[in-house]
Amino acid sequence: MSTVGYGDVYAKTTLGRLFMVFFILGGLAMFASYVPEIIELIGNRKKYGGSYSAVNGRKHIVVCGHITLESVSNFLKDFLHKDRDDVNVEIVFLHNISPNLELEALFKRHFTQVEFYQGSVLNPHDLARVKIESADACLILANKYCADPDAEDASNIMRVISIKNYHPKIRIITQMLQYHNKAHLLNIPSWNWKEGDDAICLAELKAGFIAQSCLAQGLSTMLANLFSMRSFIEIEEDTWQKYYLEGVANEMYTEYLSSAFVGLSFPTVCELCYVKLKLLLIAIEFKSEQRESSILINPGNHVKLQDGTLGFFIASDAKEVKRAFFYCKACHDDITDPKRIKKCGCKRLIYSADGATTPGNSGSQKEAGVRFKADCNIVEDEHPSTLSPKKKQRNGGMRNSPNCSPKMMSRHDPLLIPGNEQIENMDMNVKRYDSTGMFHWCPSKDIEKVILTRSEASMTVLSGHVVVCIFGDVTSALVGLRNLVMPLRASNFHFHELKPIVFVGSLDYLRREWETLHNFPKVSILPGTPLSRADLRAVNINLCDMCVILSANQNNIEDASLQDKECILASLNIKSMQFDDSIGVLQANSQGFTPPGMDRSSPDSSPVHGFVRQASVTTGSNIPIITELVNDSNVQFLDQDDDDDPDTELYLTQPFACGTAFAVSVLDSLMSATYFNDNILTLIRTLVTGGATPELEGLLAEENALRGGYSTPQTLANRDRCRVAQLALYDGPFADLGDGGCYGDLFCKALKTYNMLCFGIYRLRDAHLSTPSQCTKRYVITNPPYEFELVPTDLIFCLMQFDHNAGQSRTSLSHSSHSSHSSSKKSSSVHSVPPSNRQNRSSKTREARDKQKKEMVYR
Repeated sequence: MSTVGYGDVYAKTTLGRLFMVFFILGGLAMFASYVPEIIELIGNRKKYGGSYSAVNGRKHIVVCGHITLESVSNFLKDFLHKDRDDVNVEIVFLHNISPNLELEALFKRHFTQVEFYQGSVLNPHDLARVKIESADACLILANKYCADPDAEDASNIMRVISIKNYHPKIRIITQMLQYHNKAHLLNIPSWNWKEGDDAICLAELKAGFIAQSCLAQGLSTMLANLFSMRSFIEIEEDTWQKYYLEGVANEMYTEYLSSAFVGLSFPTVCELCYVKLKLLLIAIEFKSEQRESSILINPGNHVKLQDGTLGFFIASDAKEVKRAFFYCKACHDDITDPKRIKKCGCKRLIYSADGATTPGNSGSQKEAGVRFKADCNIVEDEHPSTLSPKKKQRNGGMRNSPNCSPKMMSRHDPLLIPGNEQIENMDMNVKRYDSTGMFHWCPSKDIEKVILTRSEASMTVLSGHVVVCIFGDVTSALVGLRNLVMPLRASNFHFHELKPIVFVGSLDYLRREWETLHNFPKVSILPGTPLSRADLRAVNINLCDMCVILSANQNNIEDASLQDKECILASLNIKSMQFDDSIGVLQANSQGFTPPGMDRSSPDSSPVHGFVRQASVTTGSNIPIITELVNDSNVQFLDQDDDDDPDTELYLTQPFACGTAFAVSVLDSLMSATYFNDNILTLIRTLVTGGATPELEGLLAEENALRGGYSTPQTLANRDRCRVAQLALYDGPFADLGDGGCYGDLFCKALKTYNMLCFGIYRLRDAHLSTPSQCTKRYVITNPPYEFELVPTDLIFCLMQFDHNAGQSRTSLSHSSHSSHSSSKKSSSVHSVPPSNRQNRSSKTREARDKQKKEMVYR
């Protein structure tokens, strides 16, 4: 109509032409008024407001929550690591704030596998945009540095509710900061850990890692490196960094074992894998006839393998682990080079013809870890399996409660052959363990009964204990001290082996934590401050097996460099202390522990027989300390004698390599590790929590405390599970290998003789130097090669079996692992008693000592 006068069609009447004049003027006015709105609509169009287009044959995951440059870069570095083989998964990030320039550059760097969309998981429309219904999983990242952990957990729980409400079947892996908030996830109807849903509780795992370091110093570093993807860094010089970095290149993988291993016991298969295949097998997945599943860590001779057994390996990459799947006795028996072990055409053809899956991706990928359909039964020599009910997980795989199988985990059926201690426990009809049988338990105690004054603590001769220095006040967020205590009170320790725990900190804060601690034995509190040397001397910190430094105030400070100031000051304060070496009781020389079959009370087998006695602790720098850090860069302040660059990654620094520092950031790798293989998370939790199970979590969610239970053959059998310890080489049955022997010979001897599975070395930092005054610091070497040369001062990380006989002697010394410095202390705690009681106790001690000379004693 606006072309009137210029075209073939036009108004011929005056009225029509007049109408067109006004119409054109009105149209121009309306167009002018709409121009700003049009510009606004175009200008407000979101750059990241599109929708994800799924690609056929390619899976995608959705990542949401705390999306920052640090969290995303750490996640991508581990998720897309080259050691995982080809990761054919697209990562879709969803966040309600557009990325800054640095984060945008990171996304563009990985544009082939990463996409970003702006939106919120609380909005169903945004969930539809990222195709959440077809996603393989949804991962929720938490802000580890927030000031209010409970509020952060509440936000992530709301995200889970929104996602599950939109698509109940989606698999969700979420990070949680506080352990007590995990219980709220159980209230979500569609939350199902059997279908692959997982909550990675950072407080639980952090405390568990630190607790295991109290039993075997350096273990936190080793485990953190095992589930983190690290590239191999080669160093030519013969320095401690060379051996440490060779171990850092190892990771944890899963793979199905070849049918060539059928009928062999676990130690036999473990030795064959290590010697022949250059693989370290540490655990297997057991599946009962009802397809119920549990993970057995170093189960012992009583377990025989059948077709389809899933193994957990420590290796440098996924390709190496495939040797365990391809191995054929007929084709590979005479092969000496493990790299030549490839897929052969004999048994594999038969195996595939039976309907099983053919070799696919490595066990580090979830598909290979959960889609195997063959039966997997493990036969015991003495009795059939009776696992407690465990269910399948998604895609045919199994999830487990690792230590839930009384008969399967027990080398001797307690119903048939109860030990003396088991009979005693049942006869006394006393509640000594919790209702699951996994932890030592005692009736709840009032906090006033465990409080020690400084003078009372000084009168108590504490030795071989754990000192926990905690900074916090009445307003601080709870760190969850129960998760630190539970691994130290696991039932696979005998009662006399439990290390006393002394908390040093604000009484107001510890009162808030006490509700979760009042059912654990041998726990004391000294009100004070970890910065007071008088308080530290009162608890005999120079005689402790480990000093743990924690802070509940770290996230309340805006300046990141000052977040760890309290922990760093406490660590430096302890290291600068000096102690008097005049107490005769300090001269006992301890070591890791002595395997069964060696009598410690014999003079010929004395720990100092033929060796130079080490001096007791006279300086704080020799006290074993593990310090929790929030900011990784603050690790440079812990050791004044190291040469670490401030920009050095945490795992490359000396304090972390020595096991004296731990940061929660190392747990970020668990998100991707759990996605590819959720059995890895189960194995890690089994190792570090002391036996926590989904059933126990449900119980704690109901009562917030452990419930005592009467000892039964079934609950007592739950004690029969292996644990981590450290083995000394400077004396005992392995002394001949400690001086220039091969690590592989030690591995085979320990496995054959004592069913102990060695998996690493804790070595003096300057062991390669022939200097008279060596540094007392040690570092971690993970899974050394067979020909690796040993030195007498080495401590060996090993998975040792539960010993039924050790509990019969109440005065036998603890065989729990000791740190390197503790070779000058006793591993028991002797409390002050009245003189009359001392005489009775001393006579009983002499009688018990005479009895010990005739029996096998663990130390």
